[in-house]
Amino acid sequence: MAKIDDIYEAVDDFGLITSAEAAELGMSRAEMVQQEKLGKLVRVARGVYRMPIWPSQPQAPYAVAVKAAGEGAFLCGESVVALLGLAPTDPTKMRLASPRRCRRNLGPGVTLERMGGTIPVYLEGIACQPLPAAIAAASKTMGADRAVEAASEALARGYITKEEEERIKEEITR
Repeated sequence: MAKIDDIYEAVDDFGLITSAEAAELGMSRAEMVQQEKLGKLVRVARGVYRMPIWPSQPQAPYAVAVKAAGEGAFLCGESVVALLGLAPTDPTKMRLASPRRCRRNLGPGVTLERMGGTIPVYLEGIACQPLPAAIAAASKTMGADRAVEAASEALARGYITKEEEERIKEEITR
């Protein structure tokens, strides 16, 4: 079996793989560049590649940003709300968090903060801050009223329980 076949099997739900993940499968950076030149991979961010045959998905920019930020990174705050479409948000801004320091330039509008002690959950196949904490944190950037609306919408869609919604509203109104 060719190395590129191993890569095709190892991609995530968005057709993405990092050069570090590919290296674990035995593919060097030079081989990744060669596969890119052959059109078998598309470089979407520093160290992040996508399978060109993978269908496009609206959540893909979030997945690319999380992969580009490195191991342990996850969406946080308003970006989790945006990912799930719970409330209107600013589409030009994305908020990420990581337990480690990251010096990479992730592009315009992407903010990366250091956040330890948070165990990410997977929403829509992307590592995210737990939803109740994300909505509460989003209230600082998107306003309390819109955050309360997001909590109500999350409850209606079954992402959170009634108790979690009440805790979020309590925390926001404090």
